[in-house]
Amino acid sequence: MSDINRIECGKRMSEAVIHNGVIWLAGQVGRPGRSVSDQTRDCLAEIDRILALAGSNKTRILSAQVWLADIASFDEMNAVWDEWVPQGHTPARATGEARLATPDYLVEIIVTAAA
Repeated sequence: MSDINRIECGKRMSEAVIHNGVIWLAGQVGRPGRSVSDQTRDCLAEIDRILALAGSNKTRILSAQVWLADIASFDEMNAVWDEWVPQGHTPARATGEARLATPDYLVEIIVTAAA
């Protein structure tokens, strides 16, 4: 049986869980009161940080789920995403509209990566 490693394990959730060479990240959100672009940058910076703690990086992302409070902001989010994601290493991705935990959150990104 292989170990399960948890990164930044809290009372309710961990920021990441690693098992059998796969890293599952919790949903990352941006700082409230900022634009979709800025919140997307916040999310991606946190993803970079947590993947580094797990010994991985964005070139090893397998899949991503992007949730937008308003799908009309799809192009704004994608402009930031396209600058960040390494060409030749783009993950499988889905994007949808959802009511997020608070109206202050405009985008949430969840990724799964290889260790």
